[in-house]
Amino acid sequence: MTKPRGRDLGLPFSGETGVWNAITDVPGVKVGYKTLTDDTKNMRTGVTAIIPRDDEGEPRPIWAGHYSLNGNGEMTGTHWIDDAGYFIGPVCITNTHGIGMVHHGATRWMMQRWPEWYASEHSWAMPVVAETYDGVLNDINAQFVTDQDALDALNSAASGPVAEGNVGGGNGMICYEFKGGTGSSSRKVSFGGGNDFTVGALVQANFGIRPWLTTCGVPVGEHLTNDRLRDRETGSIIVILGTDAPLSRTSLRQLAKRAAIGIGRSGTPGGNSSGDIFLAFSTANVQDQPETAPLLNSRVELNIDRLDPLYLAAVQAVDEAVINAMVAAETCPTFKPPGKICAAIDTDALKAVMQEYGRLIQPS
Repeated sequence: MTKPRGRDLGLPFSGETGVWNAITDVPGVKVGYKTLTDDTKNMRTGVTAIIPRDDEGEPRPIWAGHYSLNGNGEMTGTHWIDDAGYFIGPVCITNTHGIGMVHHGATRWMMQRWPEWYASEHSWAMPVVAETYDGVLNDINAQFVTDQDALDALNSAASGPVAEGNVGGGNGMICYEFKGGTGSSSRKVSFGGGNDFTVGALVQANFGIRPWLTTCGVPVGEHLTNDRLRDRETGSIIVILGTDAPLSRTSLRQLAKRAAIGIGRSGTPGGNSSGDIFLAFSTANVQDQPETAPLLNSRVELNIDRLDPLYLAAVQAVDEAVINAMVAAETCPTFKPPGKICAAIDTDALKAVMQEYGRLIQPS
């Protein structure tokens, strides 16, 4: 049974969402998972896969920008994104010790998806693979994640509602010392004249300590003090922002930066041990790969001076995605140290705190 999401609880998030309130509200974006859970093996991990666009015949550039608020983590392909402004293929998220296997699997998936392209061209596959550390809840050194798990996640990717909490790469993650994981949200942005766009966020939330936790401006962490696990920041968060707005690579990097403000709304200052790494991509401006494209290319791009509504949408979507990850999650045992629990946030207690501050929306 699916647990209520943040809005279902009456949390007063701002902004208009898409139909599914998920990154899949961006047309063409698909999300898939492979979730690996076996408590007898101390296994609680997985792979999250995002396919930005269905490119037929050959892979095409996905225009992108990336930003690292704190670089204690990994996101592959970002050097080329910084230099060229695009990546080719999918985006996957897993645990820290699964990067190599997931990259291997995602590369194989690309060659299987576009076999003629890779057979006829001297082209390389450089998918984006990111990670956060799940070694408190999962025996990360057992390296449970395989290349086949990446393939399974990618092959299961679909549009529609996005599962949250203990799924995919988020299966073994902790957020503000509650069970964390995968969360998503979206915002609709209209500039008038038929210029309507969507910004969607997907997060793998594994960051923060309890005293920092803030929800819609309320210092929730000061009230919900049970079942604490740590006294300093040792986690990370990966944020993936997708949009159908036609943005330059400069604007996409600027959009990625706004994820830092989005995670800050829930209270984190960005700890030294946290890998806070963000990627923003646009599905617009479909073009051939540079090696087969004409000498002169043209693209339509939004005026950089008109982007504030998109920036606000990104901040709002990231903030809500983090809370959605937490309220969807399920309590589970710890592996290191053994014998403790990582508790899911008590949504009744959360609602009571929000009500105390007059910040709970009563159902109509």
